[in-house]
Amino acid sequence: MEDIDIPQYFLCPISLQIMKDPVTTITGITYDRESIEHWLQTAEDAACPVTKQPLPRDSDLTPNHMLRRLIQAWCTTNAKYGIDQIPTPKSPLKKSYIFKLIRDLKIAQFSQNALKKLDELANEDIEWNRKCMVEAGVTKVMVLLIIRCFKEGKTKGLEEALSILYRIWSPTAENKQLVAENNDLFESLTWVLRIDIDNHVVVKTHAVKILKMTTEVASSSLIGKLKLDFFMVMTSILRGKLSPQAIKAALHVLIQSCPWGTNKMKIIEAGAVFDVIELELSNPEKKTTELIFRLLAQLCSCADGRAELLKHSAGIAMLSKRTLRISAATDDLSMHIFAQITKFSATNEVLIEMLRVGAVSKLCMILQAHCEAHLKRIAQGILRLHSNVWNNSPCIQVYLLTRNAR
Repeated sequence: MEDIDIPQYFLCPISLQIMKDPVTTITGITYDRESIEHWLQTAEDAACPVTKQPLPRDSDLTPNHMLRRLIQAWCTTNAKYGIDQIPTPKSPLKKSYIFKLIRDLKIAQFSQNALKKLDELANEDIEWNRKCMVEAGVTKVMVLLIIRCFKEGKTKGLEEALSILYRIWSPTAENKQLVAENNDLFESLTWVLRIDIDNHVVVKTHAVKILKMTTEVASSSLIGKLKLDFFMVMTSILRGKLSPQAIKAALHVLIQSCPWGTNKMKIIEAGAVFDVIELELSNPEKKTTELIFRLLAQLCSCADGRAELLKHSAGIAMLSKRTLRISAATDDLSMHIFAQITKFSATNEVLIEMLRVGAVSKLCMILQAHCEAHLKRIAQGILRLHSNVWNNSPCIQVYLLTRNAR
């Protein structure tokens, strides 16, 4: 493409790209709609980027049709130079249309079509659409629809409702209040994860992702009252065949739930320790490994959790293998787990197992590696604590010879 001069007033002051949908703010400055909407959503102080005048986040953005037509004409004229054509943008979604669709949901012959249209709007990945839907109360409508499906045992419309709720969810004060004590929503989403349903991977992935988002804002009293059945369903996702995104979301839910009430014991009883070790042995991606170690660190802070880890034939070996191989966060968590095991659960059998699978060698490596000082202190403490058992290990002898070399 040849270098050509683009008229300055065709460029968005924010993105410095040719505007596809120019809109004018109340300050008189024209921006590309996507850029200014993103600015208003994310800027700390809502102000016009050019004039610095106050610009309310819900300001009207007036389409600049004349400028858009000029830009389109210029793009057509310069198409031979490789300039892309700019299609006429859709008219922005109006809240009145969303209200109409919500009303149609209450009319049997219109409800399914209205739900599909709402799903299409949510899937367009346009920030303005989501904003309109949230402000019109679609979040609450979808929550109530999901709960109704659960109570009536019906799945019609459930896939669309979950898709919409997942895509438009935002942790606003109103939404936090909506789910803070909403046990019905948690029971409904748990039900979705248990039932047989068409397109089950997508449906259940959306359900567990919504659980992740709602767990982050639900009250501690509600989270503390979750039943064993809930955690049985969550752990089943870890060994199921849903998407990697669903597995990560389930791990987040377990981590968020662990500190409250007796949830730690329920999660252990549900078999989570065994399941996450098996999951880690399948070589998941780095982020999943970090989540697994975050959960294990919490569960191994109690005797039952440590017992379950030690009961797994590959538990100690897995911890040892991942140390110094994944990330600094994983190293920190693995050392925390080793410290708990060696302080409170260090039978002679466990200590010999650590020596056999290379965990003791890994502790020595930490002393020589470029690790955080506190990790070196933990490793040193563990080695000293059990030197009477490990003193015949070659790596221990090297460590004792070199520990004061500096």
